[in-house]
Amino acid sequence: MKYIVILADGAADLPIESLGGKTPLAYANTPEIDALAVKSEIGLAHTIPEGMKPGSDTANLAVMGYNPREYYTGRSPLEALSIGVDMASTDIAIRCNIVTLSDDDKPYEEKTIIDHSSSEISTEDAAELLTAVRKQLEWECYHFYVGTSYRHLLIWNRGQVVSLTPPHDILTRVVGEYLPEDPVLREMQKRSYDILNNHPINVERAKKGLNKANSLWFWGAGTRPALSSFYEKTGLKGVMISAVDLLKGIAVGAGMRNITVPGADGSLHTNYEGKARAAVQALLSENADFAYIHIEAPDEMGHQGSAERKVQAIEYIDKNIVGVVRREMDASGEPYRLLLMPDHPTPVAVRTHTSDPIPYMIYDSTRVVACASEYTEEAAAKTGYVYPEGYRLMEHFTEKP
Repeated sequence: MKYIVILADGAADLPIESLGGKTPLAYANTPEIDALAVKSEIGLAHTIPEGMKPGSDTANLAVMGYNPREYYTGRSPLEALSIGVDMASTDIAIRCNIVTLSDDDKPYEEKTIIDHSSSEISTEDAAELLTAVRKQLEWECYHFYVGTSYRHLLIWNRGQVVSLTPPHDILTRVVGEYLPEDPVLREMQKRSYDILNNHPINVERAKKGLNKANSLWFWGAGTRPALSSFYEKTGLKGVMISAVDLLKGIAVGAGMRNITVPGADGSLHTNYEGKARAAVQALLSENADFAYIHIEAPDEMGHQGSAERKVQAIEYIDKNIVGVVRREMDASGEPYRLLLMPDHPTPVAVRTHTSDPIPYMIYDSTRVVACASEYTEEAAAKTGYVYPEGYRLMEHFTEKP
């Protein structure tokens, strides 16, 4: 038996008026998912423990079968694992977004946050901007590391875990009340705007109609993580396929192998089919038992507040991941299970994550489970299958036939 997780990040949503009162999952044209739904177990899972923030970090740990209350030490330490940063026990890792603040004459505290991803800036442009920041802001206790796209890292030697606000939680708001209380972090954010706003890269971005990548934004502080081995937990040799450093870091911590797919960048137009084929190859030709295919696009479209593009992302997943995986696995004759689910909702209306339960679908090529006629939030809520502790769903998914 082979096991495949297709993680449609942030795909769950609320009914949207422009979609005829349907959610993006319900509205999207998804013939591949529909064909599996009538043969699958469909239900709800609570991936965010009560009292914890609804982040992709806690949610994906839960999906992977790790109790967030036990294993979560912060988002950024997981990303540090991904990019090979060897954290000391006294180090604090802090996520460092390059964001877009309003380009006006107002003081920094009175500026508005426009875009948490700076129009999904390329890693190459972001690395050059981070180099400019590093020259002026890096010193003995503070070290910057390049990640992917707008997502980067600050290591604070002998630091402390401080409360910081995720930028995607405060889109369109004035930033003053959300700035770091720590005076050094606060001053670095403010100085970064002076360094970046008129940098040649941002001058060119403005000419092209793209958002300027004109400020650092710190969030997600945490200490060095210690995940247990996924193989020891499940007996399965796993691979991770993701463009996001967070997921790559979880894989490193869990002892899974990361697979890099050309053109996979976490955007709406990522290499969906390449991800699907890489997973199938790992399962059928490279001795893997378990593949986790993470797709960031629905989450990003939710943060952008675009119902149309979120629907498009779901349709891409249906055609180019679910469809490809199903056809390739069926043709191989290898029995398999497929788990399709978001990690958390990212409703278009609020443009950030929520803690609501998410719909999951488990398809088993060796048997039929008929409990719903479609895979939607509404249908999942009616089946009676519910996992109040979402991290236990992985035990059920990987249990021996």
